[in-house]
Amino acid sequence: MIRKILIPVRGDGKGDNVLAHAAALAHRFKAHVKITHCRARPEDLMPFGVPIPAFLKKQILEQASGVADQEEVILKAEIFALAEMLKLRMTEEPTGKSASASWVEEPGRQIDVIKRHGRLADIICVAKPDVDRNLGTNSLKAALFHTGRPVIMCPHNDDVTDELGKCIAIAWNGSIEAARAVALSLPLIEHAENITILTTGREASGASTDDLVSYLHLRGIDSTVNRFEPKRVVGMDLLKHAKEAGANLLIMGAYGDSHEKETMFGGNTQYVVDNAEMPVILVH
Repeated sequence: MIRKILIPVRGDGKGDNVLAHAAALAHRFKAHVKITHCRARPEDLMPFGVPIPAFLKKQILEQASGVADQEEVILKAEIFALAEMLKLRMTEEPTGKSASASWVEEPGRQIDVIKRHGRLADIICVAKPDVDRNLGTNSLKAALFHTGRPVIMCPHNDDVTDELGKCIAIAWNGSIEAARAVALSLPLIEHAENITILTTGREASGASTDDLVSYLHLRGIDSTVNRFEPKRVVGMDLLKHAKEAGANLLIMGAYGDSHEKETMFGGNTQYVVDNAEMPVILVH
């Protein structure tokens, strides 16, 4: 059962979309959404390696602190207004009887805030990285590699469905990452109305697709297998067949090769991260 959903937000204009996805899940599971805002420390904004007179340094720190205060007030007001529109009850004491949310603001680095709060979350929601604006990659990477939790990457969508997760596609290749993705996403899989397993049928090692079907069946979960002939980029095939299956959520293991290698030379996970138009749960 999903009880706690984490959303790290920054003033980059992407928080609204991510919160809408989180709210859809929160209402389905009567879960609590923890919204964390990473506030930049004024000292971190100082130019590195440049000698600055004490009086000027003090002035810069005071101005930076004032700007941070103003940005926080504006962002917090926007988030609270959106939470009300999404029917999330703002509270520090969730009951588990209805969807709720809370706000946490901490100074420091985004990666540290995600690590601290993400490791005890059932799922972490982040925005799909915006390559053109160089936004979101660090948040996705921190959530994937530093929490051990499932991460739902939310592409921009003006109309987030309240049926998110009712029809799920699972990318399966028998790998450790794929197995962990299934295990950590079981609360969603068990509540889905339709499950499609996407596979090339060429599991070189590890558990087979038939093994996965049997495993899910033991938990009372029926699934359909879609075995497809892989093209040049399997990530492209996964997105294509997930859409054809009517899925509104794709679950997959992430970065069987290193993140840096896939980013530099390409890979199935990186293709999905760059091109997905549906929410994707990634687990490393």
